[in-house]
Amino acid sequence: MSLLDYEKLNATPLQKGQCDYIIVPEFVRPEAFKDINADFPTISQPGNFHLDDVKYGSRFQALMDELKSPEMRRLFGAKFGFDLETYPPQVTVRRYMAGTDGNIHNDSRTKKLTVLIYFNDEWHQKGGQLRLTRTESDVEDYYAEIPPVRGNLLAFRRNDVSFHGFSGAQGERRSIQMCYVDPRHAGKKKPTGLKKVIRKAFRKAVGLR
Repeated sequence: MSLLDYEKLNATPLQKGQCDYIIVPEFVRPEAFKDINADFPTISQPGNFHLDDVKYGSRFQALMDELKSPEMRRLFGAKFGFDLETYPPQVTVRRYMAGTDGNIHNDSRTKKLTVLIYFNDEWHQKGGQLRLTRTESDVEDYYAEIPPVRGNLLAFRRNDVSFHGFSGAQGERRSIQMCYVDPRHAGKKKPTGLKKVIRKAFRKAVGLR
């Protein structure tokens, strides 16, 4: 049985605007959610981590297999109206966030489509809910927002104004980020998690941006 609700994905209309996007509540089936969470990657630091840098259980692996499948790529391509056949998926995972996370940004031009799925059971903080924003300077000026809970999915097509971020929050905020990327950049690992923090500190110390 599928861990994901394809019928709900197919029935969700594409929202067209500053950037095209969809929000699918409980895209991860509720009956699978608990088992996947029990097998969620063991991570103790804030930040995004590549799958091959973390340990996780078999049910989470089954989710990864389904998300990265050719069928999923075809469905997202059909929903957003362009062919993703040559764009491989790359996945990172997050378990904790720091109070400094969430600054508004735009994804790299190498990313064509970004998919985010959230895995907290509940969420009571005011911040930490991802927003698609109209500008790159005001997190309160937004046109879409998603609670980071219960297998909720947000997917958006990257363009020059696909700004997104969230207001400050701290603690456990479980998420998966899957991006379909330019094949010329597939397999190139950017530093994530603690490696990213160390690299940023080093570059600052030696006067590099």
